[in-house]
Amino acid sequence: MSVKDHLIWKASTVYKRLADAYESPVTMDKPVCFIDTDSDGKLCVQQSALQILQQIQQPVVVVAVVGLYRTGKSYLMNRLAGKQTGFALGSTIESKTKGIWMWCVPHPTEAGTTLVLLDTEGLGDVDKGDPKHDTNIFCLAVLLSSTLVYNSRGTIDNKAIMDLRYVTELTECIKVKSSNIDDSSEFVKFFPSFIWAVRDFTLERKVDGKDVTEDEYLEFALKLKHGTSRRVMEYNFPRECIQKFFPSRKCFTFPFPTAKEKLSCLESLDSADISSEFLKVTDNFCKFVFRDSSVKRLKDEYTVTGRVLGHLATTYVDTISSGSVPCLENAVIAMAVIENEAAVKVGLQVYQSGMEKLKDSFPLELKAVSSEHQDLSSTATQAFMKRSFRDTDGKYLKSLEVGSVCLFRMVVNH
Repeated sequence: MSVKDHLIWKASTVYKRLADAYESPVTMDKPVCFIDTDSDGKLCVQQSALQILQQIQQPVVVVAVVGLYRTGKSYLMNRLAGKQTGFALGSTIESKTKGIWMWCVPHPTEAGTTLVLLDTEGLGDVDKGDPKHDTNIFCLAVLLSSTLVYNSRGTIDNKAIMDLRYVTELTECIKVKSSNIDDSSEFVKFFPSFIWAVRDFTLERKVDGKDVTEDEYLEFALKLKHGTSRRVMEYNFPRECIQKFFPSRKCFTFPFPTAKEKLSCLESLDSADISSEFLKVTDNFCKFVFRDSSVKRLKDEYTVTGRVLGHLATTYVDTISSGSVPCLENAVIAMAVIENEAAVKVGLQVYQSGMEKLKDSFPLELKAVSSEHQDLSSTATQAFMKRSFRDTDGKYLKSLEVGSVCLFRMVVNH
């Protein structure tokens, strides 16, 4: 093998190793705490969770579940993970999940994709007594997910919709752009798809005496009233927000899973002890999530990886903790800086690895060294492009080129 071929092979090996890392799945055997509350009562991202996300270079489908506490959210998340246990299921009146917990598993139907499950702290916990904290948890679930599951119990009546009042506060808690212009009409471009999971549903699904589907049941519950009175406007407002912000909607109605006396040990029950209809709906729910939940994407259709998801979570949480309103545009700009600086380092790593091997073949004519420089620069650029994000003005690519030239001169002068 010639010196030139050896150098290209070496650089390609480094590049392939980086690419392989990009494709390698990360599997967790149990959930970890992702976002918690510190001693000052402020939200904070857990470093252990970020370290896991840093390893996930695959695109991610992010499914978050929200809802009132003690409504069985964690059970659905465990089933999506393909496990009987994992996320904690509480058997008392106390809320079991605190903050936001994360479980990353290989996507069961999409190769090269990681499924990130987020189980959130129950809303309306009487021990907590902090509605602002609930709003922040809800907003983070919306910002981070590609599919948002709202879990409730009983029926979709006016009370159930009013319990979802957090959706009416989104315009005050999230901004698309840094300007003060009302940009709520653009939310739909960035918001997740929406699934309403109704647990312990015992009614017949009928409207005007006719059987209706689960989706038709949801749309009937979201139907607006005519009129302009204060009472009508208060009735319509949350429904208008749900329709506006979540145009992609789906509904599942779950019957009681088992006898009431066995609900406290649901995770340990055999399938024979669980209602066949409940298992059927649960299976349909999981199949729908796997089939229809999209990969998380940002503006300009940029695909989110686990690493990028960690950057976004950190930016959003830091912004909320500072008392400011999370801005999608600012988060993307901040993430672009982090990703492009890392992309430059990756490119320089590929280039330097090849040039270090070149030293073993010295002395060489300057023309030969220059030729190797061009080949290695091309391979380094490929590695850079694999990771770079929104380097529209070529600033970071130029930085890679300058760094490569500096390394080249160091080798030649040596």
